Amino acid sequence: MSGASGPPVGEVSPGEAWRILEENSSAMLIDVRTRAEWGFVGVPDLSEVGQSAVFVEWASFPNMSANPQFVAEVMEAIGDNTPNMLLFICRSGARSFRAATTIAEHFKRVEVQAQCLNVAEGFEGDLDPQGHRGGHNGWKARGLAWRQS
Repeated sequence: MSGASGPPVGEVSPGEAWRILEENSSAMLIDVRTRAEWGFVGVPDLSEVGQSAVFVEWASFPNMSANPQFVAEVMEAIGDNTPNMLLFICRSGARSFRAATTIAEHFKRVEVQAQCLNVAEGFEGDLDPQGHRGGHNGWKARGLAWRQS
């Protein structure tokens, strides 16, 4: 998948994301949901693969206003050693795709080589026939490690 004018952003399933994080110690998972989502819904637990997720809001609850410092906050979280692969996750995959594209475009401008991947399905996944999230698909429904924060 790629943005219309931006650099290509790949997409992986939650299971593929877990495998990447397990096998690539340089990879990093960036959760771009809101503080409210982290607190009430839970967060990926990467301790089993010796990693920790990074938490940077793409937009803020309740009005979902864009975070004007998103790129700066991600760069600060990454630090001096840019991972070779960054995986972005949100509730269902839409915000994280925009976030991954934004960071990929930033990397292109500053000539940094790193692959940006969107975690399809996100943390909670799509709505099921009853209108609920978390049981149809997504990180939680796929049985990947998570915890309440």
